[in-house]
Amino acid sequence: MKIKNRLSLYFTAISTVVLLIVEIAICITINSIIKSDFYSKLSDRASVAAQLYLEADEISADSLNHVRGRYLQRLPDEVVRFYDDKNAASFITDKNQYWPSSVINQVRKFRSMEFSEGARQTVGIYYNDNQGNFVILASAIDHAGNKRLNDLVKALSFLLLIVTIALFTASRWFAQKTLEPIDKVISQMRQVRVGNLSLRVDEGNGKDEISALAYNFNQLLEHLENAFELQETFVINASHELRTPITSIIGEIEISLNKQRTTTEYEQVLLSILTDAERLKETITSLLELAHVDMNYTHPAFKPVAIDDLIWELNDYWTARIGKSMFVVNVLKLPEDPDKLLIPANRQLLTIALNNIIGNAFKFSENKKVRCDLYADENYIIVTIADMGIGIPADELEKVFESFYRGANVKGYLGNGIGLYVTNKIITLFNGSISVNSIPGQGTNIKVTFVR
Repeated sequence: MKIKNRLSLYFTAISTVVLLIVEIAICITINSIIKSDFYSKLSDRASVAAQLYLEADEISADSLNHVRGRYLQRLPDEVVRFYDDKNAASFITDKNQYWPSSVINQVRKFRSMEFSEGARQTVGIYYNDNQGNFVILASAIDHAGNKRLNDLVKALSFLLLIVTIALFTASRWFAQKTLEPIDKVISQMRQVRVGNLSLRVDEGNGKDEISALAYNFNQLLEHLENAFELQETFVINASHELRTPITSIIGEIEISLNKQRTTTEYEQVLLSILTDAERLKETITSLLELAHVDMNYTHPAFKPVAIDDLIWELNDYWTARIGKSMFVVNVLKLPEDPDKLLIPANRQLLTIALNNIIGNAFKFSENKKVRCDLYADENYIIVTIADMGIGIPADELEKVFESFYRGANVKGYLGNGIGLYVTNKIITLFNGSISVNSIPGQGTNIKVTFVR
């Protein structure tokens, strides 16, 4: 069953039950009023009967005629009886004792009583008179009241049916209108294919659950798009990047085997093969790193990472690899609260990203000193890595984060253009940003910023 129909049924069922309870309460109240009104009429009939039979000798002729006229206005199926102290019928013949002695004694005990006998309502009063003490019982059937109550029940039942149908129709219309954005999102979702993962669904005003659903779906699409892009990049470029050095190695070996060479020539061939092998090693390492990033990118394990601890770990690593004082860490500012240094990230991926930047800094400066500045306050964490290398031309700054892009001035350096592409993907995954400022011939500054 569709959600819109389910919502309509739930709303209609709840509303119908509430309305039914209200109608039952109305019926009970009206029934009580009708019964109370009829008991009042029966009490009046008992009082009129008492005046006619017991007070006739004490009132004027006009009053007696008036009482007699009122008495003649009988109620439907009316029965009136007088019983003396011995529970014997008086004034009105009662051969079969219409009411048993137990009822008569109860009226005598409580002085007045109202009770029902099936469809019949009865009122009993205890009356003191100079002729004696009498129990007067008046009973009748309220046909008019019962008819009014039945008519009310029928009208309310018909109203309940009409209101239920109206509620279901209205609630289904409202449910359909409310869920229209979901239908729109579903329609947009169906258009997403492997070949157009760049599509995004409309997030609306961003203030309700549907907008949150669309936002999270867009986040999923973004992760999938990046994952597919990484995989596509890996598959397309792996063969090319691996084939080039392997082809070069095979070619040099074949040439050297064509004829006898001198020791110097063999040494030159071996050095060339070594260079190609190192290039192949770096390419394989980069491709494996890309595959590792791809795997973790789609299922990142986010945990708090202390950025200052990570920087000092990188300092130890590069000091051991390049030499003492070659990687210089400057702590510009730290917050008082250590928790402000925590970044929700994957430690492995963040290490790869920063190592790519530092590795490029040493490579393109030919192992000159590299500086790392750490600035952190209540709102920002900024890591700046500066080198004194060859720099990047201004017209290439926007291209450095493209996959397998290499600048015009790096032809003499080993590399494949994967590092900064991977770094940018990782920093973006952790809601950070990366920017580059460079002067050719003087050096490059790369700034990584995380906003708290």
